[in-house]
Amino acid sequence: MRSIKPRNVGMSSLLDSGYGLSVLDDTLSFCHQFIDVVKLGWGSAYVTSTLQQKVKLFRHYEVKVCLGGTLFEVCWSQNKVDDYAAWLADLDIDLVEISNGSLDISEADKRKMIEFFAGRGFTVFAEVGSKDIAHQNSPSEWAAFSKADLEAGAWKVILEGRADATAGVYRKDGSLQNAIVEAVLDAIPMEKLVFEAPHKSQMTWFIQRVGSNVNIGNIPLEEVLNLETLRLGLRGDTVRHFHGT
Repeated sequence: MRSIKPRNVGMSSLLDSGYGLSVLDDTLSFCHQFIDVVKLGWGSAYVTSTLQQKVKLFRHYEVKVCLGGTLFEVCWSQNKVDDYAAWLADLDIDLVEISNGSLDISEADKRKMIEFFAGRGFTVFAEVGSKDIAHQNSPSEWAAFSKADLEAGAWKVILEGRADATAGVYRKDGSLQNAIVEAVLDAIPMEKLVFEAPHKSQMTWFIQRVGSNVNIGNIPLEEVLNLETLRLGLRGDTVRHFHGT
C-alpha cells in the first residue's frame, strides 16, 4: 500500500535547481501531496534572493526544506559550521544534509558533523558517495559508510547520484552500478536509504527492485506527478509489475 504524508518511507525529494516562486506554487498547488522534501540544489540557497519566500511557500504546502550538501561542505572548509547552523535556525530549517562528495572531508570528520547537527536538534540526511567519477569506493565501503553515518545519528542516508546521474551509484554513461546498491541494501533497511534517481528509467528500476515505497531523491519538478504514477503502476513502465496477471 502506498504511504501517505507525513511519510517516513516512500518519500519523494524534489531537487530545486532554480525554479521561480510562481512556477513552484503552480506545481505544488496540485501535487504537493506527492512531495515530502525539497532540496535547494548545491549552494544555490546562498544566492537565492527569494530564499525566505521559498521556505515559507514550501512550509505552506507541508514540504520540508533542505539545503544542498555542497553548501555545508563550503562552510566546513571555511570553519563556519556554527554560522551555518545558526543561519539554518534563523530560516527555521531543521533538515540538514551532511556530505563529503565535493571537498576532502574525512569520514571521521563527516561523522563528527553528523553528531554535531543531530545533537543540536537537526534532522540529518547523510550523503554517501563522491561527485567525482574518478573517485570510487568499493560496494563494501559504501555499505560500511552508510551504516556508520546512521550510527552517528543520521536520519537517512542518501546514495549519491548527482542531478544528471553521472557519478556515485551511476557510471559516467548513467548506467547503474548494481553491486553498490545491492551491498547497501544487504546492510541497511530500505526505509533508511534515499536513492538519487533523476531519470524515469532509474526511478522505474528502484521501484521494481525495492517497491513502490522506495525513497527517491533528485526528482525534477516536471517528474513529480510522473513518479507517483510509476509508484502506483499507472504508467506503462510499471503497470505489469503491479497489475500483471
